[in-house]
Amino acid sequence: MYDLVVIGGGPGGYAGAIRASQLGGKVALVEAGDIGGTCVNRGCIPTKVWQRSAYLLRSIRMGHAFGLKVSVEALDFKAIVERKDGVAGDIRMGMEGLLANNGVETIRGHAVLKNDREIDVAGTVLETRNIIIATGSCLDIPNIPGLDNVVMTTDQVLNLELMPAGVLVWETLPMAVEIANTLSVFGSKVVLATEHSRILPQEDHDTSQRIAQALREQGVELLLKYNLESIRRSDSGYEAVLSGRDQKIVPIEKVLISQRKPNTDHTGLEQAGVKLNDDGSIAVNAKLETSVPGIYAIGDAIGGWMLSHAASSMAVTAAENAMGQAESFPFHLIPRGIWTMPQVGAVGLSEEEAQKKGLDVEVGDFPYAINGVAMAYDEMAGSVKIVSDPRYGEILGVHIVGANATDLVGEAVLAMQLECTVKELASSIRVHPTFSESVVDSSRDVLGWALYLPRS
Repeated sequence: MYDLVVIGGGPGGYAGAIRASQLGGKVALVEAGDIGGTCVNRGCIPTKVWQRSAYLLRSIRMGHAFGLKVSVEALDFKAIVERKDGVAGDIRMGMEGLLANNGVETIRGHAVLKNDREIDVAGTVLETRNIIIATGSCLDIPNIPGLDNVVMTTDQVLNLELMPAGVLVWETLPMAVEIANTLSVFGSKVVLATEHSRILPQEDHDTSQRIAQALREQGVELLLKYNLESIRRSDSGYEAVLSGRDQKIVPIEKVLISQRKPNTDHTGLEQAGVKLNDDGSIAVNAKLETSVPGIYAIGDAIGGWMLSHAASSMAVTAAENAMGQAESFPFHLIPRGIWTMPQVGAVGLSEEEAQKKGLDVEVGDFPYAINGVAMAYDEMAGSVKIVSDPRYGEILGVHIVGANATDLVGEAVLAMQLECTVKELASSIRVHPTFSESVVDSSRDVLGWALYLPRS
């Protein structure tokens, strides 16, 4: 009898298994594929190798501004793929070693719940007191006429050894926007199309506008409020037919699809009594427990943003609760990162979300353009925006666009977790010159005394 069986060996399942073992539990982890899940093998880590290469290429092209007259001899995409595979392999091997080091039994195979205490893995039944569902997500390819001829998934794009001449990136999920940026730097003609009125509609409006401007400056064409109707053959290959306020015909070689859905099919959840939402995600309470006591669910399987760091953090809470604690998960503190050029880092409510909730807000916005190190590095695109409550100074949300934004947002998460007010943040000290100074300067702008902004 196990104390806990974790289904899924991605970042969430891996973290949950180790945490329960640290608390003295007898733990098994069941994985049908590679340890590391989408993040390590087909998502977070592989995309960062590609994005780093694109960033370095962009930096070389900017070298003339720093007195460096250099050129790129060639682009070796095969070498990027090999590095991507090597880094993912090293991380995967490390994860497998740590599971064993913590006494977690790793079982290979597809897990199906027989009931709330038994799991079938290829004919072997595991008995357990608690279960964590960490089955992640899978690609969700829309049913669009002709798409099969040109579809390129986010899995496939990471193995390219030749850049497609023209790519339509359909919809604007964060990973799709990142890849659109990367492909554009490498020379593809990229068209980013969405049915929404702006890209990154889940983010603050100012964030969306800044990234849209950056993409356009880098040569990406944006088509807003369009639907992808079909793909058809043309004299030169293929073309995408989009409908909106008018019809657009876009010559393409590939269509990038990044949409994902919770990977909850064929896992026996219904026969175990676990309630699902309409989109196939698993319904959970604040303690990450499903409708069945003792069965928890985390990460992509419960829908939402589908972020690996959220899954890992949820895993700790779920594992601790499975081992007898009663902790609630702080959903409002999940940060978001987008590795475009410039980057995006955000946590909490956007200005629009706060207003829709009927909250009064005060906003501070400090541009990178007057940050000393941003000027020195020629990384002046972006800003730090803080949304706060005017009565108590509570920080409701922080939205960063600019260099190092995915790291800087950690400051905001900690500030909100510790219930720091904008006044306290405005009085704190940062090293000069650093990008982090803009976080303090933005909080001062909320209070009306930003030292380095002209009086309004």
